[in-house]
Amino acid sequence: MLRLSKRLEMIAKQVPEGSRMADIGSDHALLPSYLAERGKISKAVAGEVNLGPYQAAAKQVRDAVLGSLIDVRLGDGLAVIQPGEVDVITIAGMGGALIAAILEAGQDKLAGVSMLILQPNVGESFVRTWLLEHSWVLIREQILEEDGKIYEILTAVPAQHTELTNGQLYESRILGAGITANEELQLKLGPYFLQEPSAVWFHKWKLELDKLEMIRGQLARSSQQETRSKEQLIESEIKQIKEVLACLQKDKASFN
Repeated sequence: MLRLSKRLEMIAKQVPEGSRMADIGSDHALLPSYLAERGKISKAVAGEVNLGPYQAAAKQVRDAVLGSLIDVRLGDGLAVIQPGEVDVITIAGMGGALIAAILEAGQDKLAGVSMLILQPNVGESFVRTWLLEHSWVLIREQILEEDGKIYEILTAVPAQHTELTNGQLYESRILGAGITANEELQLKLGPYFLQEPSAVWFHKWKLELDKLEMIRGQLARSSQQETRSKEQLIESEIKQIKEVLACLQKDKASFN
């Protein structure tokens, strides 16, 4: 039986029993193979845009004798599936902007899809924004650290499949100390994470602050006038994130 990384195992746990799934950017088709071996899915499409990973996925499926359940296809994004063919789509291990672009380009393939399970390596706000703008509701956010990297897993369903509305999810709320979490801030930091921040989430944003401080330092050394406005934007972002982290850490400490 296949074993998965903690990241892929967490994604696998989100896939409902009996699903017809499409795993886009499937690499070695590990995720659908794992689920198929355990009888958790009824059918899967493993999509790959590059020939090498496509061949690796096809070999994995052949070697595991799972060809009756998993169809490995070569193609770009959601072009590998037909409308109504699957009800769950997983896209993991690429940038958030690319995931959003894949969903945007393949909107006609989302008919009948009841769940998106998305794991951007960076740029999570691009994914949240796309979901919000296209009437998908984020129902779960998860975060984990593995091998020195931090991953977020975002699970969403169509608006008609949940009583929760995006208006409710992203409604502005006071975090404490006069700090308001508006829609923009929640799209960046995650609405569920802001409600229940974990140690891994705090660690992620401390690392992000380090990156922003480095960028600010580079901008400060530049003599070009146009960098001043960029530097001010970075400073404002750093200040905002620091205030949120300090507020939430204080709340967490007082709760504990």
